[in-house]
Amino acid sequence: MTTPLDQYAIVRHLGLLDYEKAFRQMQQFNAGRTKNSADEIWLLQHPAVFTLGTNSKPEHLLNPENIPVVQSDRGGQVTYHGPGQLIAYVLIDIKRKKMGVRKLVSALENTVVQFLAARGVAASADPKAPGVYVAGEKIAALGLRVKQGGCYHGLSLNVDIELADFDRINPCGYPGLKVTSLKRLGLNSNMQQVTASILEMLCMQLNIKQIKNTENSAHE
Repeated sequence: MTTPLDQYAIVRHLGLLDYEKAFRQMQQFNAGRTKNSADEIWLLQHPAVFTLGTNSKPEHLLNPENIPVVQSDRGGQVTYHGPGQLIAYVLIDIKRKKMGVRKLVSALENTVVQFLAARGVAASADPKAPGVYVAGEKIAALGLRVKQGGCYHGLSLNVDIELADFDRINPCGYPGLKVTSLKRLGLNSNMQQVTASILEMLCMQLNIKQIKNTENSAHE
């Protein structure tokens, strides 16, 4: 029996990819998708970059110095991406999946909450500030864009990232917000193993029953 399209996804393992290139490719994918296009999940890391969401205010970018700053079309405020942070972009036809934005946000948050719970760490989401927190410190950030029934952008999880670079911003627009990582929590920070576990839990949350893994580049 063929897997229904709303339960299938192509998973692209993209390694270290420039943010602007990934951003452009997400926009192109979403603009070109049809009712028969499979959903995709992109798993990757970015070189150091600050990205500004559609609600960003200049005062939250404190001291970028030599780190590039890129305006994005995702929701939210300013955040930092860099090596050692797992990015999971979800390119999903939310209309086909009958999934509202709030439900998708909860699915992304629950992916990380359950990942941490399986490792003995209590974490929670904050409805006022989307993301996942451990003892008040942010370990995962979210940002999404919905256009023409398609959703893109997604989730970032701090695995073994340089946390000091978050001091150059008010993370997600909150002055003094502390951030943490799997490594700081004393958890396994092997990126390959973390990626496999997050993918498994993400597929459960999104009711994806079959995936096709590929290391091919994202869409040009």
